[in-house]
Amino acid sequence: MEHLSIAAGTPPRVLWHHANEATELPALWLRERSKDPLQRDTVTGQRLVNPHAFDTDLVLTQAEWRNSADGQPCLQLGFSDGFAGPYDPVDLLASTRFDEGTPATRAWRSDVAHRPYLWPELMSDDRLLLSAVTDFIELGFVLVHDTPIRNDGILDVARRFGHVRTTNFGTYFEVYSRPDSNDLAYRPVAIGPHTDNPYRTPVPGIQLLQCLQNETSGGLSTLADSLAAAGQLRQEDPAGFELLTRVPVRFEFQDADTHLVQVCPMIELDGSGQMAGVHYSPRLDDLPIMSDADTRAYHRARKRLGQLFNDPTYELRFKLQPGELMMFDNNRVLHGRTSFDPREGFRQLQGCYIDRDGPRSLYRVLSKRFN
Repeated sequence: MEHLSIAAGTPPRVLWHHANEATELPALWLRERSKDPLQRDTVTGQRLVNPHAFDTDLVLTQAEWRNSADGQPCLQLGFSDGFAGPYDPVDLLASTRFDEGTPATRAWRSDVAHRPYLWPELMSDDRLLLSAVTDFIELGFVLVHDTPIRNDGILDVARRFGHVRTTNFGTYFEVYSRPDSNDLAYRPVAIGPHTDNPYRTPVPGIQLLQCLQNETSGGLSTLADSLAAAGQLRQEDPAGFELLTRVPVRFEFQDADTHLVQVCPMIELDGSGQMAGVHYSPRLDDLPIMSDADTRAYHRARKRLGQLFNDPTYELRFKLQPGELMMFDNNRVLHGRTSFDPREGFRQLQGCYIDRDGPRSLYRVLSKRFN
């Protein structure tokens, strides 16, 4: 069972027992975690001292078990800089879990089990909202039906999950066939799997697309999980995968009023080295000059990744009906659509963006409320 203990000596040590191991908790790590009201504000939880200025050679001078005012065991710790105070062992154990406090992602293919949620229920039932947010964090997408069909109705849904992000396309944007438009999304052509706005810093984290009208037989929406497809590439071609995580690619967008550029690798790794998602848009990416061998190796890996994104094994394909909405992690889940014939009828979608951290914040708040 996970717990803390004290090892006597000079200096004393605090040990964290976990997974049949005992790890010493460094004095500097412990010193930073004091909740003494002179060290940390009791309302905001923010530090009142600057731990970056602590003495690098700081050591423990005291470590013993005591009972707190409410009779619970606590650690009384003293340090070589003269500070001493109580530490809650429950808080210290919680601090050893160095993650975001959200569910782990689950890579998926086209046979993934998923269910649509009904918007009126999400508005009235926070437990159901927690379920939808959990699905979204794990899978990177969620479908919502019975949403309000009106101009800017998509913003009601977006604000239920996070904060709307305005771009040069507006607070929300309309997607329908427009000749001579400034983006191929507004033409009836097929759009392959891609990341929206990879030329932006930061890239919009989450996109919502809602159907208002769809009178055509084409225009099917597609979703593909980059974690699954790139994971397959990593197995087949580790060196090519590594190139895609390291070589910077240039993405650019410009029209009469805007000129946006970002240079970054195609595959994004998080701080722990795990894959977080991709910046993928064959319409927009430009390679730097590399050796001929590296260029060919990079192209092989990129070509294979594109094949996997378009493989039916990795692709969900469906037709959005009026009032149906898909919300997806734009950094992780690629979206696209099949071509359509505007002569058959009108196809109109609304779209908007929210920041990537919104649903994660909502998950933590709702989990705390219901746990």
